[in-house]
Amino acid sequence: MAVMVELYCHAHHKSADALCAQCSELLHYAESRLDHCPFGAQKPTCAACPIHCYKPTQRERMRAVMRYAGPRMLWRHPVLALAHVLDQHRQPAPSGRQRGRPRRAADQTDQTG
Repeated sequence: MAVMVELYCHAHHKSADALCAQCSELLHYAESRLDHCPFGAQKPTCAACPIHCYKPTQRERMRAVMRYAGPRMLWRHPVLALAHVLDQHRQPAPSGRQRGRPRRAADQTDQTG
């Protein structure tokens, strides 16, 4: 994620060494969401994830970053690009949590009768 934001920021905001404030805030938000993801290390890419944890404005900003940086990752960071492609096909592991909340006991019982 950080590499994609860096590529985007350097190209669009002409930042030399560090990220601009806007891109730094976006990266911090994305890392915060990843830290709280119920799928943990088994998280698929956002497009394949059943839980959309980004706010709509942040999701659009991240999509813009990915649209720009995604194709460029193949040439600049091929190993990371390959890992991302593999992650797109990963199915999220079944979790006892849904949307960040523990399941209730009633949700886990068989309702078929």
